[in-house]
Amino acid sequence: MFNAAILAVHLVASLFLIVFVLLHSGKGGGLSDMFGGGGGLSGGTSIERNLDRITIVTAVIFGLTTFWLAWKWT
Repeated sequence: MFNAAILAVHLVASLFLIVFVLLHSGKGGGLSDMFGGGGGLSGGTSIERNLDRITIVTAVIFGLTTFWLAWKWT
């Protein structure tokens, strides 16, 4: 039962991680430009910082659940 919950968290974290990485602006801009994350707006830097934090937290959750699932199913 607990492994099923961890697996569900893992799947949600993987989908969120894909979305958050795609939202980051690259060298030539990215999907974040559509949402006001770039282009020299006054809030652009704070949006990017918050996006960085959310991406890091999501990546840590993804990593922990990956470790847990690999450890329990081996």
